[in-house]
Amino acid sequence: MENWTNAKWCDVANLVLGAILFLSPWIFGFDAGAASQNAYIAGIVIAVLAIAALAAFAVWEEWLNLIVGLWTLIAPWVLGFHGNRTAMAVHVVIGIAVAVLAAIELWMMSQIPPRLTTSS
Repeated sequence: MENWTNAKWCDVANLVLGAILFLSPWIFGFDAGAASQNAYIAGIVIAVLAIAALAAFAVWEEWLNLIVGLWTLIAPWVLGFHGNRTAMAVHVVIGIAVAVLAAIELWMMSQIPPRLTTSS
């Protein structure tokens, strides 16, 4: 039960991180373009995955979170907005945080796999 509670806190943290990433173009004043578009899309995806994980457990959600976190981390270089230091910093920090939280949840699941039934 403790791992389930810890996993839920990771999902709540991902929900908050997704919301921050989505709002970051307004908060930090990114220029319209690749940086803001990526922040909107990645923020929505992270938040939706977190809501899905809070509603019903699924292992695939954690793998997708890891992928989206890594994408958010490398997006400044792939999409070419690494010159915008603020946008780059927001993407890198949130990408690392989401990827680490997903890795923690995957590690917790590998230690004590979740029960799929209610019987002992």
